[in-house]
Amino acid sequence: MVNKIAILLVLVPSIIVVMASDPDPINDFCIANSADNSFSCKNSSTATVEDFTFSGIKFPGNFKKTGFFSKGVNSNDFPGLNTLGVSFVRADFDVGGVNVPHFHPRATEVAFVLEGKIYSGFVDTKNKVFAKVLEKGEVMVFPRGLVHFQMNVGDGHATILGSFDSQNPGLVRIPNAVFGSEINEELLEKAFGLSSKELSRLKKRCNI
Repeated sequence: MVNKIAILLVLVPSIIVVMASDPDPINDFCIANSADNSFSCKNSSTATVEDFTFSGIKFPGNFKKTGFFSKGVNSNDFPGLNTLGVSFVRADFDVGGVNVPHFHPRATEVAFVLEGKIYSGFVDTKNKVFAKVLEKGEVMVFPRGLVHFQMNVGDGHATILGSFDSQNPGLVRIPNAVFGSEINEELLEKAFGLSSKELSRLKKRCNI
């Protein structure tokens, strides 16, 4: 009986981890027939090198308007990623630009500072903050589902490249999720100690 319990204690966590991850591919690759149907693969004999290369993040996005711009790269944009369990993002920051607190419900992120100086960090479930200034060439990991953030604290433009261990990591920006959604306004006023005027200002900003 004790041996059976021991076996279960070993197996159950492994089963949970497997269930929580993207499924393993059963073919060498699966180029989706369309962005709307990633389950249907085109014939592998028709695949070309163009299906496995992507040039859409060679240059910075337009970060001047808000101070920040990000371009996610998933199988919708880059067919070769389909079923491989990975995706990517490029983020560009103007001086003082901020990537607001957010999280990815389905992926851990590894962020590499390509250029500039970035104050970067995350908050764990005990509300402990892990943050520091990263410089060019440095890397930080953000565990799956934990709130994280970045701000350009350098004197010039900054760029981060991020990779995810999921084909579809998801993105929840905290300000937009709270103040840009249809949560009851009275609840938000009470929860955050805001006046109706202050709340309206925040909601307007998050819906820009």
